[in-house]
Amino acid sequence: MRDIVDGLLAWRTAGIPFAVATVVSTWRSAPRQPGAAMAVNAHGEVLGSVSGGCVEGAVYAAATEVIETGKAQKQTYGVSDGDAFEVGLTCGGTIEVMIQPDSALTGLDSVLSALGEGRPVAAVSVPGAQMVVWPERTEGTLGDAELDRSAGQQAAGMLAHGRSGAVTACEREVFVQSWAAPARMIVFGAIDFASAVARIGKFLGYRVTVCDARGVFATPARFPDVDEIVVEWPHRYLEGTEVDERTVLCVLTHDPKFDVPLLEVALHTPARYIGAMGSRRTCEDRLRRLRESGVPEEALSRLRAPIGLDLGARTPEETAVAIAAEIVALSWGGSGAPLTDLTAPIHGS
Repeated sequence: MRDIVDGLLAWRTAGIPFAVATVVSTWRSAPRQPGAAMAVNAHGEVLGSVSGGCVEGAVYAAATEVIETGKAQKQTYGVSDGDAFEVGLTCGGTIEVMIQPDSALTGLDSVLSALGEGRPVAAVSVPGAQMVVWPERTEGTLGDAELDRSAGQQAAGMLAHGRSGAVTACEREVFVQSWAAPARMIVFGAIDFASAVARIGKFLGYRVTVCDARGVFATPARFPDVDEIVVEWPHRYLEGTEVDERTVLCVLTHDPKFDVPLLEVALHTPARYIGAMGSRRTCEDRLRRLRESGVPEEALSRLRAPIGLDLGARTPEETAVAIAAEIVALSWGGSGAPLTDLTAPIHGS
């Protein structure tokens, strides 16, 4: 729902009733994962998507009915040869969608505010009721104290790990949608390639920081869309900032006086992705310097250098796509191979 926050806030401000449809379960090759959301308002306007187009028409009709009746619904959309181009999913999957009126979404304004500010929050839902779980408190009820306690505990654990999905609490199925704070992308080197990488990082939902020791290059005018600009020696900044298992580090300076001390620090962090730009010769020289400084081979094996997938990229924007593609592939276990050459399910089993 993070991607439709601005639209929902506008509807709330204007007092327009709406319904939110959320994917709560998927089977086989479903195009969107649990948590994907689509909203329909009383004027017929639509935000978001639950299936990439396959069943949006049916969900739209159901959401319109929910707005009119004020009663939540749970719908399942699957596929067979006979209905693939009517309501079902042509990809062969099945999704379960919960559709709720805004009046049933307890704490909606608080949730939307948290999402807009990047603060962690989770929503626990059953048809017609919602409870909001924060790291330090809960708000609302699912209608039963014991159910609230059990579901709230599970939601707190899922929020800590940024996971969403259906769970069983007190022998009832509830849906937990958690929104952890956005993962970080830190781009080192305020060059033209960094501007393109920062833009695509924002597009992917990262909280983006650009760091460079040269203040003349690291300016808001050159990087208007990033969340933070830091003028500091890269390795010093990295030593003092938070890096977790979701963090992405893109080293674009390709200058050994910056790269080597920075990567000595980076390769000992839990960052999910560490990539460094440079020619083959630059990358080989960098590895030699890192080995000489005592970085073990196990740590060096985590380094993606030259950074990005082989897309034949030339421009900064094309290079940013190649880098983003490698980050996505690493995050989800993708091979980076053309889908036309593969036989495995596109969205996993």
